[in-house]
Amino acid sequence: MSTSAQIPSGASKPKPDKRKRRVQARSVVAITLAVLITLFAVRNLEDVKVHWIVGTSETPLIIVIVVSAIVGGVLALYAERRRRSGGRK
Repeated sequence: MSTSAQIPSGASKPKPDKRKRRVQARSVVAITLAVLITLFAVRNLEDVKVHWIVGTSETPLIIVIVVSAIVGGVLALYAERRRRSGGRK
């Protein structure tokens, strides 16, 4: 009994080698991004003055960057969901 007779030749399942390469590529990209983000954070540790509506404070620049990125991401998700729903509540 041949195993090739049991699996159709046009099967849509990715080959194990292809799946393994995809996982490895994602891992390399994730590690590279982690290293770059760490280097970016270390380079941006100096304190900066932040002017709020009701006052001023000093905080590390990386915190300002991260909070800004999070707020921007949340606003982008909200805008995308609102666009998909046609602007209805």
